[in-house]
Amino acid sequence: MLIKKILKQICDGICAGLLITVGCCVFLACKDIKWVGAILFSVALLTICYKGYSLYTGRIGFILENFNKDYISGLLLGLLGNVIATAVVGIAVQYAIPDLYETASAICAAKLMQQQWWQTLIRGIMCGVLMYVAVAIYKEKKSIVGVLFAIPVFILSGFEHSIADMGYFAIGGVYSAKAFGFIWLVILGNTVGALILPALALVGKDIKKKAQGKESIDLPMALFDENSQDKADIAIADEQVLNAVGATCEIQEVNDEK
Repeated sequence: MLIKKILKQICDGICAGLLITVGCCVFLACKDIKWVGAILFSVALLTICYKGYSLYTGRIGFILENFNKDYISGLLLGLLGNVIATAVVGIAVQYAIPDLYETASAICAAKLMQQQWWQTLIRGIMCGVLMYVAVAIYKEKKSIVGVLFAIPVFILSGFEHSIADMGYFAIGGVYSAKAFGFIWLVILGNTVGALILPALALVGKDIKKKAQGKESIDLPMALFDENSQDKADIAIADEQVLNAVGATCEIQEVNDEK
């Protein structure tokens, strides 16, 4: 059973990696009209969401609410599947479609030569934020709006998606220590970015919970104060009644004397 479970998780990752590589291909094919390629890239994540495949950048943002051994193992095995698929499919595309190979080579060379490490990290973080938004909207609202907008936004903004970058490097035939380091830096950025919004949400919930706890503590005191005021009002009323009765008795005594 354990072996079957592991294989299933890896296969889910392979399926997701395959679809992301297809997205890379369509974006490379639309190099002259990038906005079209960016929109069509969304097909990959839409299919992944509908089919429930394991894409690292789509799942890492939910680890805080699913922090357990099964989720973590599924996440890592899914990442392994992502790597396998992007490498194998990317190499196949490299030889099958030479035009895409040339375009990918140029893009990858620019990434490695023109970006400083901190620029790559920030681009990865921003992509992670958008990936979490896309998947969270789909999960919570059952809507594809997040995917249709977030994916083109991160692509056209120049943000870095680790699994897509694996596909580009494989298609472009770029295999080097620098490329390896680049990919891991983007994975780190994607991870940090995907955790920003859920972490802030948890902090907000904690603050709200503490505020509600304080209100519940203050409430009995407020009731006590109100009761105290009621008791004081009753005491004053009683005193007034006694005074009125006393005055009535005095008048009666005077009348009796007369």
